[in-house]
Amino acid sequence: MKGIILAGGHGTRLYPITLGISKQILPVYDKPMIYYPLSVLMLAGITDIVIISTPRDLPAFQRLLGDGSAIGLSLSYAEQAEPRGLADAFLVSQHYIGDDSVMLILGDNIFHGPGFSLMLQHAVKEVDGCVLFGYPVHNPQRYGVAEINGANELVDIQEKPEKPRSNIAITGLYVYSNDVVDIAGELRPSARGELEITDLNRAYIAQRRAELIQLGRGFVWLDTGTHESLIEAGQYVEILERRQGVRIACIEEIALRMGYIDAETCHQLGYRLGTSPYGRYIMDVASAR
Repeated sequence: MKGIILAGGHGTRLYPITLGISKQILPVYDKPMIYYPLSVLMLAGITDIVIISTPRDLPAFQRLLGDGSAIGLSLSYAEQAEPRGLADAFLVSQHYIGDDSVMLILGDNIFHGPGFSLMLQHAVKEVDGCVLFGYPVHNPQRYGVAEINGANELVDIQEKPEKPRSNIAITGLYVYSNDVVDIAGELRPSARGELEITDLNRAYIAQRRAELIQLGRGFVWLDTGTHESLIEAGQYVEILERRQGVRIACIEEIALRMGYIDAETCHQLGYRLGTSPYGRYIMDVASAR
């Protein structure tokens, strides 16, 4: 399975701080925002990943992450010059996807919860259609909302409904079989001129090939598209890390625990980060193995 991180757009809701830098490079407490979606793909067992961003911002991601080999990954990069909708990510990266299934995650989404890695690894096995992840919210009018029947099956998605039929929002994490490229290619732009991910997901629902995994109690889903949500995400990470003594979305630690790198390589990665608390944490993790 291939992985895609969609880190494009102009981050206009975060102006002026995104006038000179990609939103997904901004810090969420102690690490760049893109570490969080990248860690999700790594926990799913995906090591072949493409990052889609604007021509202006791609060099920053390349400087930050390189080709991924330092942490046992293979990273590629693709341009999306203008926002053309989430579903356009599959057209931008169709040559990269090849004959594989694919997991797409939005670059400003943060997920955290118990057993998440096993849940992800189960979701990516033998995908036939699409797997979506739902999360209960108190303001579903702001999101694409899942409509579920009495058998707990996904039967429709309402986009920012005035009268939602549930409080289950569709998150920015999606798994698709290989035919997603063909289905995305058949979509027509919406009124705002974009290829909508909801239209793509509805195509799978119409074929009865859509599964919804609900993230319940104990899980956290955050997006960081506003100044307030960016601060809240940083506060959440800071509190959890300080109280528990572990680091969320530490890609070096995940690479070690997933077997992508060995302890010596992990220790070297921490050493290169100097005397920062993050670097010392990585060295401690490597020494404990």
